[in-house]
Amino acid sequence: MTINEFNFAGKKAIVRVDFNVPLDENGVVTDDTRIRGALPTLKKVLADGGALIMMSHMGKPKGKVNAKLSLSQIVGKVSERLGVDVKFAADCANADEAAASLKAGEALLLENLRFYPEEEGKPVGVEKGTPEYDEAKKAMKQSQKEFAKKLASYADVYVNDAFGTAHRKHASTAVIADYFDADSKMLGFLMEKEVNAIDNVLKNAQHPFTAIIGGSKVSSKLAVIKNLLDKVDNLIIGGGMGFTFIKAQGGHIGESLHEDELMPEALNVMAAAKEKGVKLSLSVETVAADSFTNDANRKVVDIFNIPEGWEGMDAGPASLENWKKIILNSKTILWNGPVGVFEFDNFAHGTGEIAKYVAQATQENGAFSLVGGGDSVAAVNKFGLADKVSYVSTGGGAMLEAIEGKVLPGVAAIKGE
Repeated sequence: MTINEFNFAGKKAIVRVDFNVPLDENGVVTDDTRIRGALPTLKKVLADGGALIMMSHMGKPKGKVNAKLSLSQIVGKVSERLGVDVKFAADCANADEAAASLKAGEALLLENLRFYPEEEGKPVGVEKGTPEYDEAKKAMKQSQKEFAKKLASYADVYVNDAFGTAHRKHASTAVIADYFDADSKMLGFLMEKEVNAIDNVLKNAQHPFTAIIGGSKVSSKLAVIKNLLDKVDNLIIGGGMGFTFIKAQGGHIGESLHEDELMPEALNVMAAAKEKGVKLSLSVETVAADSFTNDANRKVVDIFNIPEGWEGMDAGPASLENWKKIILNSKTILWNGPVGVFEFDNFAHGTGEIAKYVAQATQENGAFSLVGGGDSVAAVNKFGLADKVSYVSTGGGAMLEAIEGKVLPGVAAIKGE
């Protein structure tokens, strides 16, 4: 069942949203992107004549009540965006009365799901690797089912619209789906768009297909890189992770970030790319700095010859020129991770240029582009290019696991995979 086909009239719908939004010290929402992202799904329920129950986590309270992470702080903002006075249930596990009294066209927000350890299903206060932990884990699994069943009892229909947590097998993202039949559980509009965008890249890509993988560590993206080697024509590796590849080939990388233990893996990736006919493009020159600060002295140097006491901080002009040609010649582009120390303005140039190339390939050459991961998303937003790429993913971790080829529990629970 798809959300578009479903009529919520006379039904109570419990919707898992991702309202893990940033707050200032006074509990005021500083960025409501995630709230706005959920609106099409939430408004569909209300417009059909359904009653709406929203549930979300915020932060990492680790199974304990924490006033600073209470969703009561966002009720005003959600009400404003939804155009309905949202009611609030101060305890997500004891909201029977609030849910039962909800009328068509009304909305209720439950308190932070993660105030209960049962949401994440992790034993609290027991050391991992001990017999006690194994026992506690079994007991917690049962408790998690009961918690999910309780949440399910509030509604007739379950909708998952929280892609950012789709890779977690939590009570509200996966286990709860067991308590609804196939016609009473579905993905929300945002989840559908996310899943379709990733499928479009991984299963229906037009060629040439280019993946741009950046970020600081090879270890965090190795499985992604290996899975992509069977799908892409070009693989651009930038950012801090690139220095492990350079050092593995005998390059002098000065003080640049790298992972010695992953040098053999880097060489294996290069050999596999060659064998599969994938063009692997590493940086050829870098903007080096004499300290890890925004105001450090800078100079452009050959990537294989970074002087001692200096470290690579951003992609140099020759690297960007190489990557520009590859990106502009692509029909499908996947971008995850910056190619420099993006948080420092003086070393954000390379990542900004990549954003421009991806936008240009999309707008002028008709490429399909999928951008995901915090810094990549921040880059397209910073340069006002978010609406110039095909799709900006809201869930970095979930997107990476999908690209790795993993089944996302939040999706599988709905689709029965």
